[in-house]
Amino acid sequence: MALIARDRGFPTLTAQLLFYPVTRYGFETESYRQNAGGYGLTREEMIWFWRQYLKTPEDGENPRASPLLARSHENLPPALIVTAEYDPLRDEGEAYGESLRRSGVPAAVVRYPGTIHGFVTMAKILPEGRDAIARAVDFLKSEVRLSPPTRRASGLYISKTGEYHQESLRKYLDKMWICL
Repeated sequence: MALIARDRGFPTLTAQLLFYPVTRYGFETESYRQNAGGYGLTREEMIWFWRQYLKTPEDGENPRASPLLARSHENLPPALIVTAEYDPLRDEGEAYGESLRRSGVPAAVVRYPGTIHGFVTMAKILPEGRDAIARAVDFLKSEVRLSPPTRRASGLYISKTGEYHQESLRKYLDKMWICL
């Protein structure tokens, strides 16, 4: 979405908040090999998801499907990228963050040791999930500037002082777990 907004002259996005993102079509990274099965999300499930998403495997080389393959990551919004240690998607998410940094885009990449894909949605029982949500809230507070009066942005509630409510983010993520 950030690439499309930049390249087509859409309104500039303020930030990229990415939980274990899919950034490249392909299944041969070290994290795909290490975490192909047994940790929740599997390599075979990702192959299935990609088959549903792409018309042909060649479409996976399009930067709109694989943003890591874009010619340039310059002039994209700052990013917080959260990855899980035991996740097939770990390496591509971290590679995207590195590419952003090489392009001069502020990007923080946080890998949570001992976690699996989807851990953020388990924040009620996993302290790492709670920490990731707290980091996300802090990141959004630092990057997003919404002015009073109270506004609603994508399910996140903003107070009249412009503060994000961590509980509303948690509830939003609970509802949107399948998108993470």
